[in-house]
Amino acid sequence: MTQVSMTVNGQSVSGEIEGRTLLVEFLREGLGLTGTHVGCDTSQCGACVVHIDGAPVKACSIFAAEADGAEVTTIEGMAAPDGTLSPVQQGFRDHHGLQCGFCTPGMVMTATALLKENPKPTVTEVREYLEGNICRCTGYHNIVKAVLAASGQEMPAVAAE
Repeated sequence: MTQVSMTVNGQSVSGEIEGRTLLVEFLREGLGLTGTHVGCDTSQCGACVVHIDGAPVKACSIFAAEADGAEVTTIEGMAAPDGTLSPVQQGFRDHHGLQCGFCTPGMVMTATALLKENPKPTVTEVREYLEGNICRCTGYHNIVKAVLAASGQEMPAVAAE
């Protein structure tokens, strides 16, 4: 067994884990933070994206021990303490950037990282950045619209063909 300590959503946490415990398992099973979803177990879908020291990481792709001492933010840590949604969460809500909601936590976490790096992305930049996140419901149009809204932009009109 291995002892790990980290800060998760602003709170110091620790636990005893097996060395093979994935970060996503520690968050969900050890800490009860079930907003981080497990979609594929192969790091293909992006449903498990969290921020580690500010960078987006697929939590199914690293061991919890690798996050020892790190600052981890999950979807539960995105809203303000009073419940006010983050700009990306609000964009998803306002522009129906979700349907079943399974991919939404990972999409929100990835989109938040994009806007931190690039506050005014183009449609193409949004689509490319979200490439590692799979949504089986929406077709991505409203997700892109939500991310652009969070950046203070609108979806450009599509030229008629």
